[in-house]
Amino acid sequence: MNFLDFIKNGLLQFFSYTGFANCEVGNIIMIIVGIIFIALAIIKEYEPMLLIPIGLGIIVGNIPFTDGLQIGVYEDGSVLNYLYFGVLKGVYPPLIFLGIGAMTDFSTLISNPKLILIGAAAQLGIFGAYMLALLLDFNPMEAASIGIIGGADGPTAIFLSSKLAPSMMGAIAISAYSYMALVPVIQPPVMRLLTTKKERVIRMRPPRVVSHREKVIFPLLCILLTTFLVPSGLPLLGMLFFGNLLKESGVTKRLANTAANPLIDIVTILIGLTVGASTQASTFLKVESILIFALGAASFIIATAGGVCFVKIFNLFLKEGNKINPLIGNAGVSAVPDSARVSQVEGLKYDKTNFLLMHAMGPNVAGVIGSAVAAGILLSFLY
Repeated sequence: MNFLDFIKNGLLQFFSYTGFANCEVGNIIMIIVGIIFIALAIIKEYEPMLLIPIGLGIIVGNIPFTDGLQIGVYEDGSVLNYLYFGVLKGVYPPLIFLGIGAMTDFSTLISNPKLILIGAAAQLGIFGAYMLALLLDFNPMEAASIGIIGGADGPTAIFLSSKLAPSMMGAIAISAYSYMALVPVIQPPVMRLLTTKKERVIRMRPPRVVSHREKVIFPLLCILLTTFLVPSGLPLLGMLFFGNLLKESGVTKRLANTAANPLIDIVTILIGLTVGASTQASTFLKVESILIFALGAASFIIATAGGVCFVKIFNLFLKEGNKINPLIGNAGVSAVPDSARVSQVEGLKYDKTNFLLMHAMGPNVAGVIGSAVAAGILLSFLY
């Protein structure tokens, strides 16, 4: 072989390893999707902490490469595969819940316990989507994993799908996080459709002041009640209330700050990047992925409607002065604090002096508990 042939063969071999030689239409489509996610995060500020890591992960996961180089998220021994282990085995979601617990103030819920019923009612979206998925010929384990999208809780969706439907986890996780980011777009039309002008201006009594003792007892009581009822939800519920106890005890501020800031930030980066990278076109671009997104949207709408309608019905049994503004019904989903913020924004459109945010935080944090309990129930029946 002469020198020119050697150079030619070397260049051809080099080209065969490049992304240009291995690129398929699916890769281009998914890379565009990743760019759209990043654009929505930067331009519209839709959940940038989630959409930027996921968007870049989608791009990383769809860079074309030759099999066997230990690069892809599904290739044993690759760095991405090791990082993806935390998603696949459900390690990251409990750590996220630890941070959420350390950031969450349950005072509004403690001061007005009936608000927890709104969080429970909003879980209707999970079971509604579960039934729809069964009608579309998904098996019960797949249907449950799809239904959990209605809880608007990405970590819970990842946790449940990692147990029941690992092959669908990428589509389910992306769907859950996408709809969490689109809370300000999806929920307001449903809220306006289901409420009257009179209902939208209902004023609620200010929440009472909650004592330190009550704040400490609450996570202890909740972990016992919820995990005795649904032991399979212990990884999520246990970490949620552990984080809250760190916050409310008053004597573990360093641990609470670590859980609420550096730890949850690190895990969010890892979970976003690896979930995004799991959307390789060869495994993601399927008809079932489109169905999952459609069912995810349906579950989210049902959950929002369930929370709002429950408040309207509940108000029939409450005296004047004790009624609940149904605009906080949407906050029963677990997207903290975005859905509560939507309640506030919508309320101010009809009465600029009616501040609903603190009231909405009650069902909002109840929704976090509710989605984890719902996941535990589904896991108990189907795992």
